[in-house]
Amino acid sequence: MFMFLFLVVALAVVVAAVTLAVVGGGESAPLPEAAPERLADPLPLDRPVRRDDVDLLRFPVAVRGYRMADVDDALGRLGAEIAERDARIADLEDDLAGARATAVTSLSKPAEEDHR
Repeated sequence: MFMFLFLVVALAVVVAAVTLAVVGGGESAPLPEAAPERLADPLPLDRPVRRDDVDLLRFPVAVRGYRMADVDDALGRLGAEIAERDARIADLEDDLAGARATAVTSLSKPAEEDHR
């Protein structure tokens, strides 16, 4: 009976020591409180986003996958920049079409004047 009581007390001491080591201890604990991962936006703010910027983009994993707010922010920014580029491309294509039309018109006028 004495041996059984000794084993129960020894087991309780070991369980208490392990619990205190894992849970307690503050900063010096073996498992300190982990800071939540947040997306450090690697997308540059001072220039347009390039392909390699998107390739380097990594989202921190949350309990149930990715943090929706981080993904939504990054996709929103990419969508806005793509829309801006599409508008700029459309403007440049319109300018190019106008320049070509002007060039064709100016080239055809001297030929018409020669025939008179």
